[in-house]
Order: sequence, then structure tokens, then C-alpha cells
Amino acid sequence: MLKTNKFATLAILAALTITPAFAADKPAAVVNGVAIAQDRVEMNVKGAVAQGQPDSPELRKAIREDLISREVMVQAASKSGLDKTADVVQQMEIARQTVLVNAYVQDVLKKNPVGEDQLKKAYETLKAKLGDKEYNARHILVASEAEAKDIIAKLGKKAKFEQLAKSSIDTGSAAQGGALGWTVPKNFVEPFANALLNLKKGEYTKIPVKTQFGWHVIKLDDVRSLKVPGYNELKPQLQQRLQQQTIQKAIADLRATAKIE
Repeated sequence: MLKTNKFATLAILAALTITPAFAADKPAAVVNGVAIAQDRVEMNVKGAVAQGQPDSPELRKAIREDLISREVMVQAASKSGLDKTADVVQQMEIARQTVLVNAYVQDVLKKNPVGEDQLKKAYETLKAKLGDKEYNARHILVASEAEAKDIIAKLGKKAKFEQLAKSSIDTGSAAQGGALGWTVPKNFVEPFANALLNLKKGEYTKIPVKTQFGWHVIKLDDVRSLKVPGYNELKPQLQQRLQQQTIQKAIADLRATAKIE
């Protein structure tokens, strides 16, 4: 009798141990003989939770119902031969590539994490690049040096910079009287930045400034001290930038060794 009870207890313990494995293997649903894996439900739940939704029975039920609806539509589309049409085949290939590209990117970032030292170095580099002042400038962009000289001559006769700026081929700033807003010189191409740094508040360039965009007449409205945001505030953006650089390097390395015809 004692032996019988002992074996019964072991059997129950074994059943308790094995049951979770069977439960994990059990599909979330079976649609016309096609199983929808529970893992697919879990993946969708994970995505929903990442977007702020609470993991709940209602959420899981909604996801299961959605997967069932998708499966019946997929089966109907396949039965109609839609999965064989050229456009659908191309879209499916693009979707496959997108999934693989995303997986590759995540793998690269996982293998090349951005360290704290890298982030702090990037922050110090950024601070040095920005400097300690920012400038509020205007400009008028024209196609030729002669046009720029003509504008400078008109300014010398007390013409309003804002009025002359309406003729600028930089349509974005032209509507704002040539205003470029507060920024740092490093955000401009070198000839423009150098000319701006040589101006005093209220002055404009007496000689046209040539860049790859055309000929500029630049006016400096104001200068103020620049307060660079703290490290912790910029850390997320710095991390994103360094991650992008890591990905770009990985792509460049792949292209360098690929046979491209």
C-alpha cells in the first residue's frame, strides 16, 4: 500500500513537471487544420506591451482573434492564387527583407554596444564644435556675384534688408526677411560661417560670399551666449547618433566586400 502511494505521488509530480511544456506547445488556435503557434500570440503581446498596453486576458483574447482573422484571410488569398501574383510576390519579398534587415541591425547593435566612455567623448566633441556663442543671422542668396553686389549697393543707400530678401532664391528664408534664426556657425558651410564670424552685431557683408549654393549677402542681427544642454539631457540623442554610425560602418564594410555589378 505504501509503495502504491509512493508511485502515485511520483506520477503526480511528473505530470506537474511535464504539463507546462505541453501547454507551451499547444497552439493558440487551429484554423482549417493550420495551427497558430502560441509564440505568435506572445510576440504580439510583447509588442503591445512595449507600446504601453497592459498585458491582460482581454488583450490576449483580442490578439488571438486578430490572428485567427488574419489566418482565414491568408488561406482565402492563397486559395485564390493571390500569393502567386507578381505584385504580391514582390511585396512578400520586400517584407522578408525588411524583417531580416531589422534583425541584422539589432544584431549589430547588440554586438557593438555604445559605451559610456564613447558617449562622454561624443558629448565633449559636440560642445567643442558648438562653441560658446550662437548667432541670429539673415541672408540673401542670389545666382550671380553681380546681383549680390547690386544688393550690397542698395543696402549702402539705406534699403531695408528684409525687403531685399524677398528676391532671395532661398525661398524658405525669403518669406522671413532672410532670417535664419538662432544657430551656431558650424551649422553653415565654411565660407558662410567664416563671413558670419567676422561680422559685428548689425553689420552686413560688404563683399559677396560665394558657396556651392550661390552668392550670399549676410547680416548679423544679434549674438548671445550659448548654453549647451547637459550630458544626461543629450545622452539619448548621442546614443542614437553613435548607433547610426555603427550601422553605417557595418553597411559600408559589407558593401566593400560584396561583388556588385
